[in-house]
Amino acid sequence: MVAPLLAATLALSNPMPTPVGKGPRYTPPARPATARFSCRKAPLHAGGRVHVELFARRRVVVVPAGIGLRRPRLQLGRVISADCRAPVWTLDPSGVVRFEGGATLADVFRVWGEPLARARLASFRGRVSVYVAGVRRRGDPRKLRLRDGEEIVLELGGYVRPHRSFLFPP
Repeated sequence: MVAPLLAATLALSNPMPTPVGKGPRYTPPARPATARFSCRKAPLHAGGRVHVELFARRRVVVVPAGIGLRRPRLQLGRVISADCRAPVWTLDPSGVVRFEGGATLADVFRVWGEPLARARLASFRGRVSVYVAGVRRRGDPRKLRLRDGEEIVLELGGYVRPHRSFLFPP
């Protein structure tokens, strides 16, 4: 009797791996820089960091490398240099978003060129749920301010247990 209870407890307390969705909707590209953002020369490894996880229909939507960068140069899937950057940017497809100043989730999606609203997450439509450090946040997801070290999860079309934290690489 103890073993099934222990297994159930462990299953609920440990995050389960979630597969990446199939097709281009689940792997949207970092679009080339346009008038969506101002681009300035600045260090790529500066600024604050948040981890953003996106789920649609219980599948991962990849946050790509190169968001907010003009002419990023990649090596093994990771940005090693770029001509300039926006106030929010990504260096790899891990979901780590770097930012400066009072950036919001709206800034991330605007620079990325993907839609975000209460009922829209990239190319998916439906009610968007927002979690910060594993706690549900109500309201417009676009208004969420980015704070260094936070774990942010956006879900649409099904529940995936949100992570409470993320171990950022040094």
